[in-house]
Amino acid sequence: MAHERDVEIVTVSALSDNYDFLVHDPISGRTALVDAADPEPILAALAERGWHLDEIWLTHHHWDHIDGTAALVEATGAQVTGAKADQHRLPPMARVVEPGQSFAFAGHQVNVLAADGHTIGHIAYHMPSAKALFTADSLMALGCGRLFEGTPAQMWDTLSRFMALPDDTVIYSGHEYTAANAKFAITIEPDNAALLARINDIEAARTKDQPTVPSVLALERATNPFLRAGLFEVKTHLGLTGASDLEAFTEIRARKDQF
Repeated sequence: MAHERDVEIVTVSALSDNYDFLVHDPISGRTALVDAADPEPILAALAERGWHLDEIWLTHHHWDHIDGTAALVEATGAQVTGAKADQHRLPPMARVVEPGQSFAFAGHQVNVLAADGHTIGHIAYHMPSAKALFTADSLMALGCGRLFEGTPAQMWDTLSRFMALPDDTVIYSGHEYTAANAKFAITIEPDNAALLARINDIEAARTKDQPTVPSVLALERATNPFLRAGLFEVKTHLGLTGASDLEAFTEIRARKDQF
């Protein structure tokens, strides 16, 4: 197995606020792309580094995550991977996967995790050797995706699945929404010192036009209101003492939708 230091992951900004990610293994020279919003910045990032794109891993069917796929396949011959459940609304794929399955990329194991909620059939890709979790629009920096197709129970299951991973897992999510998410998060935990410190860091980064993605799971646990729905102090602030974790999460999601 390749070691974690052997993998280079590059964040590529696309469209107005999307992120795609290049995953490069220098030993084999192979490169994968997670989601494909816009081919131009991806091809530019590849050319800048002298990399060739071999694979594209799609997380879900929304246009701002797949519209660059056809042009990238035409330009590079990359093979596309995506969820079997989404096969009818994804670009043509060389490999279909289901949650619970794994595949190999340049000697690294890639685990496919269910990430339903934002959409049905959304998946995440976990590379343990790189301590990397590509979550797209499920778990996001200080947030979670809006529930366009799934239920609060499905999204809570997804987030609970991710919370079982090691604290040092790096979360590569699909959008630069962190500053807006922070404005909401502080309404749920106004006295959270870790959140207040993170908000300062976010403001400093965005002032310099620096990305706030990726983030680390330990930081999300400490500050992301959607991951903290099960905590007594959060339920108390919501006026939901005695509620289930799912009920608290559902209330937080509803408040965010109206925020």
